[in-house]
Amino acid sequence: YKEGKKMFMSSNHTINKFVLLGLAESPDVQSLLFGVFLLIYVFTLLGNVGVMTLVQTDPHLHTPMYFFLLHLAFTDACYSTVIMPNMLVSFISRNKDISFPGCVAQLYSFVFFGIVECYLLAIMAYDRYAAVCSPLQYVVMLPKATCVWLVSTSYILSFLYAAIYTSCTFGGSFCNSNIIDHFFCDIVPLMKLSCSDRLLREKVIFAFVSLNGITTSGIILISYLYIFSAVLRMRSGQNRSKAFNTCVSHLMVVFLFYGTGFFTYLQPSTSHNGLDKVAATFYTLVTPLLNPFIYSLRNRDVKKAFMKHMKRCLC
Repeated sequence: YKEGKKMFMSSNHTINKFVLLGLAESPDVQSLLFGVFLLIYVFTLLGNVGVMTLVQTDPHLHTPMYFFLLHLAFTDACYSTVIMPNMLVSFISRNKDISFPGCVAQLYSFVFFGIVECYLLAIMAYDRYAAVCSPLQYVVMLPKATCVWLVSTSYILSFLYAAIYTSCTFGGSFCNSNIIDHFFCDIVPLMKLSCSDRLLREKVIFAFVSLNGITTSGIILISYLYIFSAVLRMRSGQNRSKAFNTCVSHLMVVFLFYGTGFFTYLQPSTSHNGLDKVAATFYTLVTPLLNPFIYSLRNRDVKKAFMKHMKRCLC
Protein backbone atom coordinates (compact mmCIF):
# COMPACT_ATOMS: atom_id res chain seq x y z
CA TYR A 1 0.00 0.00 0.00
CA LYS A 2 2.78 2.48 0.99
CA GLU A 3 4.85 1.63 -2.09
CA GLY A 4 1.84 2.17 -4.33
CA LYS A 5 1.15 5.51 -2.72
CA LYS A 6 4.78 6.64 -3.15
CA MET A 7 4.71 5.63 -6.80
CA PHE A 8 1.51 7.57 -7.28
CA MET A 9 2.86 10.71 -5.56
CA SER A 10 6.03 10.66 -7.64
CA SER A 11 4.33 10.00 -10.97
CA ASN A 12 2.91 13.50 -11.37
CA HIS A 13 -0.65 12.14 -11.52
CA THR A 14 0.20 9.64 -14.28
CA ILE A 15 -0.89 6.21 -13.08
CA ASN A 16 1.09 3.31 -14.54
CA LYS A 17 -0.34 0.69 -12.23
CA PHE A 18 -2.98 0.12 -9.58
CA VAL A 19 -2.74 -1.56 -6.19
CA LEU A 20 -5.50 -4.04 -5.33
CA LEU A 21 -6.07 -4.20 -1.58
CA GLY A 22 -7.73 -7.61 -1.92
CA LEU A 23 -9.78 -9.40 0.71
CA ALA A 24 -7.32 -9.34 3.63
CA GLU A 25 -4.04 -7.76 4.71
CA SER A 26 -2.83 -10.34 7.26
CA PRO A 27 -0.26 -12.78 5.77
CA ASP A 28 -1.77 -15.69 7.72
CA VAL A 29 -5.27 -14.93 6.43
CA GLN A 30 -3.92 -14.54 2.89
CA SER A 31 -2.29 -17.97 3.09
CA LEU A 32 -5.59 -19.47 4.22
CA LEU A 33 -7.50 -17.67 1.47
CA PHE A 34 -4.99 -18.90 -1.11
CA GLY A 35 -5.79 -22.51 -0.23
CA VAL A 36 -9.56 -21.90 -0.22
CA PHE A 37 -9.67 -20.02 -3.52
CA LEU A 38 -7.23 -22.40 -5.21
CA LEU A 39 -9.64 -25.24 -4.46
CA ILE A 40 -12.56 -23.15 -5.69
CA TYR A 41 -10.74 -22.38 -8.95
CA VAL A 42 -9.68 -26.00 -9.53
CA PHE A 43 -13.22 -27.31 -8.98
CA THR A 44 -14.65 -24.48 -11.10
CA LEU A 45 -12.47 -25.50 -14.05
CA LEU A 46 -13.09 -29.23 -13.50
CA GLY A 47 -16.85 -28.76 -13.27
CA ASN A 48 -17.26 -26.46 -16.25
CA VAL A 49 -14.77 -28.25 -18.51
CA GLY A 50 -16.45 -31.51 -17.53
CA VAL A 51 -19.87 -30.17 -18.59
CA MET A 52 -18.45 -28.93 -21.90
CA THR A 53 -16.81 -32.29 -22.56
CA LEU A 54 -19.99 -34.25 -21.79
CA VAL A 55 -22.17 -32.04 -24.00
CA GLN A 56 -19.70 -32.17 -26.87
CA THR A 57 -19.14 -35.94 -26.80
CA ASP A 58 -22.55 -37.38 -25.86
CA PRO A 59 -25.06 -37.43 -28.77
CA HIS A 60 -28.00 -37.53 -26.34
CA LEU A 61 -27.02 -34.07 -25.09
CA HIS A 62 -27.03 -32.47 -28.55
CA THR A 63 -30.21 -30.49 -27.87
CA PRO A 64 -30.84 -26.73 -27.53
CA MET A 65 -30.89 -26.91 -23.72
CA TYR A 66 -27.42 -28.45 -23.52
CA PHE A 67 -26.07 -26.29 -26.34
CA PHE A 68 -26.84 -23.26 -24.16
CA LEU A 69 -25.49 -25.06 -21.09
CA LEU A 70 -22.21 -25.68 -22.93
CA HIS A 71 -21.79 -21.96 -23.59
CA LEU A 72 -22.75 -21.14 -20.00
CA ALA A 73 -20.04 -23.51 -18.77
CA PHE A 74 -17.52 -21.93 -21.16
CA THR A 75 -18.50 -18.45 -19.96
CA ASP A 76 -18.21 -19.45 -16.30
CA ALA A 77 -14.74 -20.95 -16.81
CA CYS A 78 -13.53 -17.78 -18.57
CA TYR A 79 -15.34 -15.51 -16.10
CA SER A 80 -13.51 -17.09 -13.17
CA THR A 81 -10.17 -17.17 -15.02
CA VAL A 82 -10.32 -13.42 -15.63
CA ILE A 83 -10.05 -12.80 -11.86
CA MET A 84 -8.80 -15.87 -10.02
CA PRO A 85 -5.19 -16.39 -11.28
CA ASN A 86 -4.17 -12.79 -10.55
CA MET A 87 -5.84 -13.04 -7.16
CA LEU A 88 -4.02 -16.28 -6.29
CA VAL A 89 -0.65 -14.81 -7.31
CA SER A 90 -1.23 -11.80 -5.06
CA PHE A 91 -1.89 -14.14 -2.10
CA ILE A 92 1.44 -15.93 -2.60
CA SER A 93 3.75 -13.11 -3.66
CA ARG A 94 2.13 -10.40 -1.52
CA ASN A 95 2.43 -8.27 -4.67
CA LYS A 96 -0.91 -6.56 -5.13
CA ASP A 97 0.09 -4.48 -8.17
CA ILE A 98 -1.70 -4.68 -11.51
CA SER A 99 -0.58 -2.66 -14.52
CA PHE A 100 -2.86 -0.05 -16.05
CA PRO A 101 -3.33 -2.05 -19.31
CA GLY A 102 -3.82 -5.20 -17.23
CA CYS A 103 -6.54 -3.49 -15.21
CA VAL A 104 -8.27 -2.31 -18.40
CA ALA A 105 -8.12 -5.81 -19.88
CA GLN A 106 -9.41 -7.40 -16.68
CA LEU A 107 -12.37 -5.03 -16.42
CA TYR A 108 -13.27 -5.44 -20.10
CA SER A 109 -13.09 -9.26 -19.92
CA PHE A 110 -15.01 -9.37 -16.64
CA VAL A 111 -17.83 -7.18 -18.02
CA PHE A 112 -17.88 -9.08 -21.32
CA PHE A 113 -18.34 -12.52 -19.77
CA GLY A 114 -20.70 -11.15 -17.11
CA ILE A 115 -23.06 -9.76 -19.76
CA VAL A 116 -22.80 -12.94 -21.83
CA GLU A 117 -23.92 -14.87 -18.73
CA CYS A 118 -26.94 -12.57 -18.32
CA TYR A 119 -28.01 -13.15 -21.92
CA LEU A 120 -27.45 -16.91 -21.71
CA LEU A 121 -29.57 -17.17 -18.56
CA ALA A 122 -32.35 -15.27 -20.35
CA ILE A 123 -32.06 -17.52 -23.42
CA MET A 124 -32.14 -20.61 -21.21
CA ALA A 125 -35.33 -19.32 -19.57
CA TYR A 126 -36.93 -19.03 -23.02
CA ASP A 127 -35.65 -22.53 -23.78
CA ARG A 128 -37.40 -23.86 -20.65
CA TYR A 129 -40.57 -22.00 -21.67
CA ALA A 130 -40.50 -23.68 -25.09
CA ALA A 131 -39.84 -27.12 -23.56
CA VAL A 132 -42.62 -26.91 -20.93
CA CYS A 133 -45.30 -24.85 -22.69
CA SER A 134 -44.87 -26.13 -26.26
CA PRO A 135 -43.12 -29.51 -26.07
CA LEU A 136 -44.43 -30.67 -29.45
CA GLN A 137 -43.10 -27.53 -31.17
CA TYR A 138 -39.86 -27.37 -29.18
CA VAL A 139 -37.60 -28.36 -32.08
CA VAL A 140 -39.45 -26.00 -34.42
CA MET A 141 -39.18 -23.05 -32.02
CA LEU A 142 -35.46 -23.59 -31.39
CA PRO A 143 -33.77 -25.06 -34.48
CA LYS A 144 -29.97 -25.21 -34.53
CA ALA A 145 -29.65 -22.06 -36.66
CA THR A 146 -31.74 -20.07 -34.15
CA CYS A 147 -29.70 -21.36 -31.22
CA VAL A 148 -26.44 -20.37 -32.92
CA TRP A 149 -27.89 -16.93 -33.77
CA LEU A 150 -29.03 -16.33 -30.19
CA VAL A 151 -25.63 -17.24 -28.72
CA SER A 152 -23.71 -15.29 -31.37
CA THR A 153 -25.84 -12.21 -30.77
CA SER A 154 -25.15 -12.50 -27.04
CA TYR A 155 -21.39 -12.43 -27.66
CA ILE A 156 -21.61 -9.52 -30.11
CA LEU A 157 -23.79 -7.36 -27.84
CA SER A 158 -21.59 -8.17 -24.84
CA PHE A 159 -18.51 -7.14 -26.84
CA LEU A 160 -20.09 -3.74 -27.58
CA TYR A 161 -21.47 -3.16 -24.08
CA ALA A 162 -18.15 -4.11 -22.46
CA ALA A 163 -16.45 -1.49 -24.64
CA ILE A 164 -18.93 1.15 -23.45
CA TYR A 165 -18.51 0.26 -19.76
CA THR A 166 -14.72 0.15 -20.01
CA SER A 167 -14.45 3.45 -21.90
CA CYS A 168 -16.74 5.16 -19.37
CA THR A 169 -14.76 3.77 -16.44
CA PHE A 170 -11.35 4.76 -17.79
CA GLY A 171 -12.56 7.82 -19.71
CA GLY A 172 -11.58 10.28 -16.98
CA SER A 173 -8.31 10.98 -15.24
CA PHE A 174 -7.13 9.19 -12.10
CA CYS A 175 -5.44 11.63 -9.77
CA ASN A 176 -6.98 10.89 -6.39
CA SER A 177 -5.14 7.62 -5.77
CA ASN A 178 -4.12 4.36 -7.42
CA ILE A 179 -5.31 2.18 -4.52
CA ILE A 180 -8.33 0.01 -5.46
CA ASP A 181 -10.25 -1.22 -2.44
CA HIS A 182 -11.23 -4.49 -4.12
CA PHE A 183 -9.77 -7.83 -5.20
CA PHE A 184 -10.10 -7.08 -8.93
CA CYS A 185 -10.57 -4.11 -11.26
CA ASP A 186 -14.29 -3.42 -10.99
CA ILE A 187 -16.33 -0.44 -12.16
CA VAL A 188 -17.45 0.94 -8.79
CA PRO A 189 -14.06 1.11 -6.98
CA LEU A 190 -12.36 2.46 -10.13
CA MET A 191 -14.93 5.21 -10.53
CA LYS A 192 -14.23 6.28 -6.95
CA LEU A 193 -10.61 7.01 -7.94
CA SER A 194 -11.55 9.31 -10.81
CA CYS A 195 -10.89 13.00 -10.08
CA SER A 196 -12.61 14.31 -13.22
CA ASP A 197 -16.35 14.81 -13.47
CA ARG A 198 -17.81 11.32 -13.43
CA LEU A 199 -21.53 12.08 -13.09
CA LEU A 200 -22.31 11.65 -16.79
CA ARG A 201 -20.20 8.50 -17.07
CA GLU A 202 -21.90 7.02 -13.99
CA LYS A 203 -25.31 7.77 -15.51
CA VAL A 204 -24.35 6.07 -18.78
CA ILE A 205 -23.09 2.98 -16.95
CA PHE A 206 -26.16 2.87 -14.70
CA ALA A 207 -28.45 3.22 -17.73
CA PHE A 208 -26.82 0.34 -19.61
CA VAL A 209 -26.63 -1.87 -16.49
CA SER A 210 -30.33 -1.18 -15.91
CA LEU A 211 -31.14 -1.86 -19.57
CA ASN A 212 -29.30 -5.18 -19.60
CA GLY A 213 -30.51 -6.21 -16.16
CA ILE A 214 -34.16 -5.30 -16.70
CA THR A 215 -34.28 -6.75 -20.23
CA THR A 216 -32.74 -10.11 -19.37
CA SER A 217 -34.47 -10.48 -16.00
CA GLY A 218 -37.74 -9.43 -17.66
CA ILE A 219 -37.40 -12.22 -20.23
CA ILE A 220 -36.69 -14.67 -17.40
CA LEU A 221 -39.68 -13.45 -15.35
CA ILE A 222 -42.13 -13.56 -18.25
CA SER A 223 -40.91 -16.99 -19.33
CA TYR A 224 -41.43 -18.41 -15.85
CA LEU A 225 -44.85 -16.82 -15.47
CA TYR A 226 -45.94 -18.75 -18.55
CA ILE A 227 -44.16 -21.87 -17.26
CA PHE A 228 -45.84 -21.75 -13.84
CA SER A 229 -49.20 -21.15 -15.50
CA ALA A 230 -48.67 -24.20 -17.71
CA VAL A 231 -47.54 -26.32 -14.76
CA LEU A 232 -50.63 -25.41 -12.73
CA ARG A 233 -52.83 -26.57 -15.60
CA MET A 234 -51.15 -29.99 -15.72
CA ARG A 235 -53.35 -32.76 -14.35
CA SER A 236 -50.59 -35.32 -13.86
CA GLY A 237 -48.48 -34.93 -10.73
CA GLN A 238 -45.64 -36.72 -12.51
CA ASN A 239 -45.65 -34.15 -15.33
CA ARG A 240 -45.66 -31.33 -12.80
CA SER A 241 -42.69 -32.82 -10.99
CA LYS A 242 -40.80 -33.30 -14.25
CA ALA A 243 -41.46 -29.69 -15.31
CA PHE A 244 -40.43 -28.42 -11.89
CA ASN A 245 -37.17 -30.37 -11.93
CA THR A 246 -36.45 -29.05 -15.42
CA CYS A 247 -36.65 -25.45 -14.24
CA VAL A 248 -35.47 -25.42 -10.63
CA SER A 249 -31.74 -25.67 -11.45
CA HIS A 250 -31.94 -22.70 -13.78
CA LEU A 251 -33.88 -20.68 -11.19
CA MET A 252 -31.27 -21.37 -8.51
CA VAL A 253 -28.52 -20.05 -10.78
CA VAL A 254 -30.58 -16.99 -11.73
CA PHE A 255 -31.32 -16.01 -8.12
CA LEU A 256 -27.70 -16.42 -7.08
CA PHE A 257 -26.23 -14.48 -10.00
CA TYR A 258 -28.81 -11.71 -10.36
CA GLY A 259 -29.37 -11.19 -6.64
CA THR A 260 -25.74 -10.39 -5.87
CA GLY A 261 -25.24 -8.54 -9.17
CA PHE A 262 -28.21 -6.22 -8.64
CA PHE A 263 -27.09 -5.57 -5.06
CA THR A 264 -23.73 -4.32 -6.36
CA TYR A 265 -24.57 -2.36 -9.50
CA LEU A 266 -28.10 -1.03 -9.03
CA GLN A 267 -27.59 0.85 -5.77
CA PRO A 268 -26.54 4.52 -5.50
CA SER A 269 -22.79 5.17 -5.56
CA THR A 270 -22.98 6.61 -2.02
CA SER A 271 -24.42 3.35 -0.66
CA HIS A 272 -21.48 1.11 -1.55
CA ASN A 273 -19.67 -0.42 1.42
CA GLY A 274 -17.64 -3.42 2.51
CA LEU A 275 -20.48 -5.80 1.62
CA ASP A 276 -19.71 -5.16 -2.06
CA LYS A 277 -16.67 -7.46 -1.80
CA VAL A 278 -18.81 -10.22 -0.30
CA ALA A 279 -21.41 -9.87 -3.05
CA ALA A 280 -18.69 -9.74 -5.72
CA THR A 281 -17.18 -12.96 -4.37
CA PHE A 282 -20.50 -14.72 -4.97
CA TYR A 283 -21.20 -13.59 -8.53
CA THR A 284 -17.58 -13.77 -9.74
CA LEU A 285 -16.17 -16.83 -7.95
CA VAL A 286 -18.88 -18.86 -6.20
CA THR A 287 -21.51 -18.84 -8.98
CA PRO A 288 -19.13 -20.22 -11.66
CA LEU A 289 -18.22 -22.97 -9.18
CA LEU A 290 -21.80 -23.93 -8.33
CA ASN A 291 -23.39 -23.71 -11.78
CA PRO A 292 -22.05 -26.98 -13.24
CA PHE A 293 -22.82 -28.89 -10.04
CA ILE A 294 -26.33 -27.41 -9.75
CA TYR A 295 -27.13 -28.47 -13.31
CA SER A 296 -25.37 -31.82 -13.06
CA LEU A 297 -26.68 -33.04 -9.70
CA ARG A 298 -30.29 -32.23 -10.57
CA ASN A 299 -30.16 -33.37 -14.19
CA ARG A 300 -30.83 -37.00 -15.01
CA ASP A 301 -29.44 -36.78 -18.56
CA VAL A 302 -26.15 -35.23 -17.44
CA LYS A 303 -25.72 -37.81 -14.65
CA LYS A 304 -26.49 -40.63 -17.07
CA ALA A 305 -23.96 -39.28 -19.60
CA PHE A 306 -21.37 -38.88 -16.84
CA MET A 307 -21.80 -42.45 -15.60
CA LYS A 308 -21.57 -43.78 -19.14
CA HIS A 309 -18.31 -41.93 -19.76
CA MET A 310 -16.93 -43.07 -16.41
CA LYS A 311 -17.65 -46.71 -17.28
CA ARG A 312 -16.01 -46.21 -20.66
CA CYS A 313 -12.89 -44.72 -19.06
CA LEU A 314 -12.65 -47.50 -16.45
CA CYS A 315 -13.02 -50.19 -19.06
